[in-house]
Order: sequence, then C-alpha cells, then structure tokens
Amino acid sequence: MQAIKQKIDLPFALVGILILWALSLFLVNDVGLKYGLLLLVGGGMGFALMQAMFGFTGAWRQMSRERLSRGMRGQLLLLALTSILFFPLFGGLFPDLKIHAALAPVGVSVIIGAFLFGIGMQLGGGCGSGTLFTVGWGHVKMLITLAFFIIGAFVGSLHLPWWLALPNVGKISVLQPMGWQVALAVQLVVLAILYRWFVSLEQKRQGSVQGLSLKVDTNDTGLLQRFVVGQWPLLWAVVALAVLNLLTVLIAGHPWSITFAFGLWGAKLWNALGGDVSQWLYWSQGYPARALTQSVLMDTVSVMDFGIILGALLAASLAGRFAPPDKIKRPEVVAAIIGGLLMGYGARLAFGCNIGGLLAGISSGSLHGWLWFVAGFIGSAVGVKIRIGSGLDKPVGVK
Repeated sequence: MQAIKQKIDLPFALVGILILWALSLFLVNDVGLKYGLLLLVGGGMGFALMQAMFGFTGAWRQMSRERLSRGMRGQLLLLALTSILFFPLFGGLFPDLKIHAALAPVGVSVIIGAFLFGIGMQLGGGCGSGTLFTVGWGHVKMLITLAFFIIGAFVGSLHLPWWLALPNVGKISVLQPMGWQVALAVQLVVLAILYRWFVSLEQKRQGSVQGLSLKVDTNDTGLLQRFVVGQWPLLWAVVALAVLNLLTVLIAGHPWSITFAFGLWGAKLWNALGGDVSQWLYWSQGYPARALTQSVLMDTVSVMDFGIILGALLAASLAGRFAPPDKIKRPEVVAAIIGGLLMGYGARLAFGCNIGGLLAGISSGSLHGWLWFVAGFIGSAVGVKIRIGSGLDKPVGVK
C-alpha cells in the first residue's frame, strides 16, 4: 500500500493544539487537575472518533438500509471491551474506588426517549458524539443540529419529572444478583450472539462480509502516518475509546457521558437571557442544581465535550480535511432542526444518548442500557424510512 499523502491544514491544526494546551493549563491551575486531564481525554476521544469516522448514525443507517454491519459490529466490540474493563470496577473488585455506574430506571421514559433519539439522529445526521466530532470537523449543518440539540435537552429537563412519574421498575443492575463475573460472561455471550447475527444478515444480503480492519503499512512510518492522518482501522478506535472511557471513570468517577452538558448549556443561556430555571424540579436538586450555579468548566461532561470538538478539529486539520464544502439545502436545515430537537429531548428522557445511555448503561451493567439499544435502533429504522420518504435519501437499491 502506498504511503498516504495529505496536505495538513496547518493554521487550524495549530489552533486546535494551542486551545487544547492553553485550556488544559488553565483548568489545571484554576479549576483542578482532573478537569485538565478530562479535557485531554475528551480530546483523545474526538481525535479517535474523527480518524476512524466512528459513529452510530451512519452505522445504524447502513444496517437498516443495506444490512452492512461493519459499524454495528465495531460498536458491539466496543461494548464487549468496555464491559470487560468496567464490570470488575462496578462489581466491587476495588471497593475503595469512588466511582458511580451509569444506572437509570427501566421504564416508559427510556423507551420513548431512545425511540425519539433514534429518529432524531437520522434526521439530524449525527448522534451525541457524532454531532460533536462533526462540529469539530467543520460541518456547518451540524452547528444547526447542535443548537437545537441543546434546546431539546433543555426543554426535556422541564418535562422529565412528568415522564419519570410514568410506569417504571426502578434501577436494575445485572451485577447485583449474579456477581460481576457471571454477569460479564452472560453479557459477552449476548454480544457474541448479536455479532454473529449481524454477520449472517450481511452475508445473506451482500454475499460477503466487510472486515473491521483496513490494510495498513507494516513499517513504522506507514503506521505513524496512518495514525496522524487516518483513516484508522475500526479496531484502533474501539481500543482507544474503551481505554479513554476507562480513564474517564478513574478520573471523573463516572463513565463517558455527553448530553447532560447540552441541557446545562441551555439552562445557563436561558438564565443569561433573564429566565430562571432554579425552581424547575430537575434543576433544583442534586448535581444539576450545583452545576447550574458553577462555571461550565467545573462540569466534567462539558469539559470533555469541549475536548471532543477540539480533538476532532485537530484530527481533521492534520488529515487536511477540515471544513469540507458543505452545501446546505432547505430540507436538510429543517431535518437538522427537527433532528436536534428530538435528540435533545429524547436523550433527557432516556438518561443519555448512544454514549451516556447505551454504551455507559450496558457497560455499567444497567438493564436500561439494553432497553435503550432496542428502542433506539427501532427509532433509527423509522428515521431511515422518514429520510427516504422525505427525499433526503434515495430508496434502497437506487444509486
């Protein structure tokens, strides 16, 4: 394979490096060491997401439309590896660790929220992590999606108490009744069955199955060049994101999350415009109440979100792909607005997006994560059909 040649967008690369460096130093000196470290962890996540083009939206769309399962299988491997890393920690192997699993009630709010999110991510063109790294990539349309993502999450925080009053069976951790060792074994078997099922679906439709790895040069120069400019093999991103998620737990005390920050930004903007959300039930107690009174730079989720954007900006610039031409048509703007609103609102109801709800939930041993997966995928399939019916995408089989 020939060496990859890309023209680096040097000004933007320098901007990304300088902002990451300066902001991390500020956080370490004025806020706390863990916040500076989390910014860099977020930067690493954004870099990995961008270099591997690792996202849920496109992978779920390909699975629904063409039964192409490469992206879905990568996500299953990420769930498996993260579960291997997390189950011992949340199962009490190290009792002195001050960490919190991503547990949430199993109920109607998760089903409706994840379903709405699934539709929204297909219309908006990105999930929680996908929206952030494509904003860092320089896609103007995703700024529209992000803006309405924030609005949707903010409105969802107002309505969440009503949704939580609907039927639910409370928080259910699979680690408690069977122990983390047995629970991990069961989870890995389930993930393996799903992996094999996706392979069989692709084999049946396509006649062959795409591999997870891209061919890369075996010499050091080739590997380094691939690391810097992409495109990474999917397995590289799986390992990187799992390890960075582990660092997030050890530093922040909780798994990787994204969308709480969007609701917080919306609440702070509303307050800045003269509103007052401090009496809303969601913002009047616990961590949300504390976060509302503090700088967003003291919110671990916000800091990591900023890092993801900056890490993606750096990756795109090093690859010479920053700010690709983006002609935005009116139907796409409408879809971005509706998609952003649905994702923000749905994420608040479902206790997170594909990352904070699905990945963090399942790898923490929370049953709500699996419920999120099923409801979200069904919603995504509906979103794919809406895209086709509205003319945003061509029908299946049409070039």
